[in-house]
Amino acid sequence: MRYVIYGAGAIGATIGGQLFEHGHDVVLIARGAHLRALQQDGLRLCDPDRSRTIRVPTVEDPGVVEWQPDDVCVLGMKTQDTAAAVEALAGSAPPLITIVCAQNGVENERLALRHFDGVYGMCVMMPTSHVEPGLVHAYLAPPMGVLDVGRYPRGVDALAEAVAADLTAAGFDGRPSADVMRWKYQKLLVNLGNALTAACGPAAREGDLHHRAQAEAMACFAAAGIEVATDEEEAEHRSALAPQRPVEGRPWPGGSSWQSLARGTGRIETDYLNGEIVLLGRLHGVATPVNAALQRLANELARSGAAPGTRTLEDVHRLIA
Repeated sequence: MRYVIYGAGAIGATIGGQLFEHGHDVVLIARGAHLRALQQDGLRLCDPDRSRTIRVPTVEDPGVVEWQPDDVCVLGMKTQDTAAAVEALAGSAPPLITIVCAQNGVENERLALRHFDGVYGMCVMMPTSHVEPGLVHAYLAPPMGVLDVGRYPRGVDALAEAVAADLTAAGFDGRPSADVMRWKYQKLLVNLGNALTAACGPAAREGDLHHRAQAEAMACFAAAGIEVATDEEEAEHRSALAPQRPVEGRPWPGGSSWQSLARGTGRIETDYLNGEIVLLGRLHGVATPVNAALQRLANELARSGAAPGTRTLEDVHRLIA
């Protein structure tokens, strides 16, 4: 089967580059300066052990892909771009293709399922960065990350097992998962600190605000009857990974929200991270003042073009109602 990576940023390009390097048929879909760099110079993929340039076929739009029914389309864009991406796919790809959501948050699968029957979730534990066109850094090797994949909303089938096996052979720890959304909700708990570190720097994640945001989330999950992988399960997953190491002398700069501010995209995925908890709180009568404050602050920073790490914890505390 062919892998079409739609949204070839940090996560998407790492997955696509590794699969291509290990003999799979891969097409990347990218945009802007990153698209031009990939088409002209190839993907420069660097990990702690080596750097290489991989010339993966890259196009600008799903409409130019010659789709086949057995294609696996891995979504890698931020959630705020997923609805438009899925609509573009629905207008150009056959309905029998498989969609794999390798994205933060828990909304992408529902968006994809409105148009496609074969939707799978992928929970990604893999620190990567993409702040320059054509260049992606992956901070683990080997394996480069733990990637759980399963059918949405639940279940494992032959395709999930095949994708997980391909990922493992390509340098990841791919794991078929019958309850992949439990893992994605656990990852969401971790991602609630993304806005905090993007606004105030990495040390802010260790303070009480992140713990308070997670406590609000757990109260919402309990009220909504949502199952979440335990901290112990998550620790076991991470035990399969070696410690992060610098790449080309650079440590991991920060998560996806930090990178969005660093690239000055003007948009950020916080509405689908902290905002997911705010939504659940409003639906189920649970107060979520910390997550609401982080959501407002992150959107303000993105709209204003502010650099990451330019706010203080006191700024966040002033926003909490």
